[in-house]
Amino acid sequence: MENDKHKLVVIVGSVREGRFGPVVASWVAEQAAAHGGFEVEVVDLAGIDVPLSLPAVSPKYAGDDYPRPAGMESLTSALEAADAFIVVTPEYNHSYPASLKAAIDWHFTQWTAKPVAFVSYGGAAGGRHAVLHLENVLTELHAVTIRDGLAFPNYFTAWQDGRPLDPEAAGYAKTLLEQLSWWAAALHTARETAPYPA
Repeated sequence: MENDKHKLVVIVGSVREGRFGPVVASWVAEQAAAHGGFEVEVVDLAGIDVPLSLPAVSPKYAGDDYPRPAGMESLTSALEAADAFIVVTPEYNHSYPASLKAAIDWHFTQWTAKPVAFVSYGGAAGGRHAVLHLENVLTELHAVTIRDGLAFPNYFTAWQDGRPLDPEAAGYAKTLLEQLSWWAAALHTARETAPYPA
């Protein structure tokens, strides 16, 4: 950690043409930077080679020998170095994008014993179905999911000039970031103290 700041990776989960994810991620990164407890990096899956076809061996058991594509190196390095994550996801058919599932599945230990928060957007549900599914998946990888997330229903009318119109949004973001910072510190110390018993 540099200057006692936790390394936070904000993941843009959608690669769909015309996606809104980068707008949300930019605002989230701005809130995280203003919080002061994080060194923030935004990772956009649209710029990374993330194949849907996986090797036969599991990344859990292959470790450093897992044969990832060269184009995935920046993603793997960012996940490895992170103390915490914020996943920005839309909701597609009551779940999250295949691009995000593939990025998760290509890794294992990079998520272990690290906190993950969620910021979702969509129609009436605001992406909440996507988050429920992500919580199940990331719990399986021994990540710690944060209760207080952000959801933006009907984002197409709820944002203007790159910012949410809801005046409470920044306050909700602060709560999310405070919880994420607490868990980032606690789990960083725990990982440094003893190996996680996965």
